Amino acid sequence: MPPKEHQVSRNLTVADSLATEADNAKDDLLTAVTKSLRSVDLGDAPAAAAAAGDMIDMVDTAATVARMLDGLDGLSTKPPSLYFDVEGENLSRHGSVSIVQLHVLPSNRTFLVDVHTLQDKAFSTPGENGRTLKDILECEGVPNVFFDVRNDSDALYSHFNIRLAGGQDLQLMELATRTFSTRFINGLSKCIVRDAPLSSPALTAWKAVKDAGVSLFAPERGGSYGVFAERPLCDAIRRYCAQDVQILPRLWSHYNRKMTSLSTKKVREESDARVAVSQTAGFEGKGPHMARAPRGW
Repeated sequence: MPPKEHQVSRNLTVADSLATEADNAKDDLLTAVTKSLRSVDLGDAPAAAAAAGDMIDMVDTAATVARMLDGLDGLSTKPPSLYFDVEGENLSRHGSVSIVQLHVLPSNRTFLVDVHTLQDKAFSTPGENGRTLKDILECEGVPNVFFDVRNDSDALYSHFNIRLAGGQDLQLMELATRTFSTRFINGLSKCIVRDAPLSSPALTAWKAVKDAGVSLFAPERGGSYGVFAERPLCDAIRRYCAQDVQILPRLWSHYNRKMTSLSTKKVREESDARVAVSQTAGFEGKGPHMARAPRGW
């Protein structure tokens, strides 16, 4: 949807006691974001999204896939109930899919679907009513919310033949509700900092979790995207995967208040167009063209 950032490097010469103090401070920040996120009013949404590390389920067996799906029956579509993100190594047709993150707004739960372990079973295992995760992702009647769906769609289609449908692209919702230049699109982090209703302590905590994860996977920081395929998933990556998708309902609520019937139609059509182009042979998900707004916007 992706993607999908910076951690203050630890001084390797500090005493162990100072390292312990740093860890305690980080725990305090995570506690602060939990309290702040729970206090945010999402309008018609039945509950606020949980903080990173809170109410996260690892889905890594066929049985847990089925249980997750059983909890998705009969959910509201207004506002959307399902918010997705995808992580992997070089997330694209040329890379791999390691994790699909799903935040379910009504139940306030976040699922990390272990695609690295399950492979096709992640999408083909049915719930009690026979519906699979692939069915949900391909259902026109189920609004599946992503932020910049292009690379997520490319990877899911190329590796698992999933044709996303019912998509609502939050990146396009932000663009459609702007009152300033629409020449370039904004990334997720910029949208969260500017538009998600987070208090100052919660925003600081969000950045700490974000930076902790980035330091582990970003090659320019000495990390490797291979961490998304390591099992068990380390806690820093687990929290990183969870927290952004948990904040997506806030962005949807913020932008949706500004949407008109015309802009809603425009976003829906362009979301579908993004999915369609991501499935073409010539799609390239990296480069300056990815930062430009759709033609005519």
